[in-house]
Amino acid sequence: CVFLITDTLVMDTILEKVKLFAEEAHGAQQRKFSGEPYIRHLIRVAEICAEYTDDTVILSAALLHDVLEDTDVTESNMTAFLRSVLNEEDTIRTIRLVVELTDVYIKKNFPQLNRKTRKNMETIRLAVVSQDAQTIKYADIIDNAIDIASHDTDFSKVYLKEAMMLLERMGNGHPALRERAGHVVKDCLLRIRSGLSHR
Repeated sequence: CVFLITDTLVMDTILEKVKLFAEEAHGAQQRKFSGEPYIRHLIRVAEICAEYTDDTVILSAALLHDVLEDTDVTESNMTAFLRSVLNEEDTIRTIRLVVELTDVYIKKNFPQLNRKTRKNMETIRLAVVSQDAQTIKYADIIDNAIDIASHDTDFSKVYLKEAMMLLERMGNGHPALRERAGHVVKDCLLRIRSGLSHR
């Protein structure tokens, strides 16, 4: 497959179908700070991953990584869809990655815990997920860091500190992508402190 680092992702047939499934699942959802269609974040995460791997499973999971967390699509719904475009082994791998990337310690499920506690618990969980899941998470951190830092300086300080903590604990993914994520987060922090926009 071929990827372009723009808002348009040029893909093979499988990834095009996965992208359309993710786009339909997220529907009219928008990014909180930029207001852009949510699918653009997912495409950018997949594009970043594509710079380091051509594994269709990883790229599919990158496109789907927020579907179980942020939409009404269930794991069984996603499994049924993936079986229509992937073989059984790749379907299982993709689902596993999406599940690994789906936050467990969310406010809805743990209302008694504050954000800091929940994020600490999530960091501990993500520290032991698979190498491929961590690789996707690095790409997710890169896009989130740039997006949040360029639109909200108050919350961005909180997010960027959480991202640094995650990167310190998640050491099993693609090493070059992890290093890149670390540089992006540090750069965003520096720009916020100096009052500059990242974009």
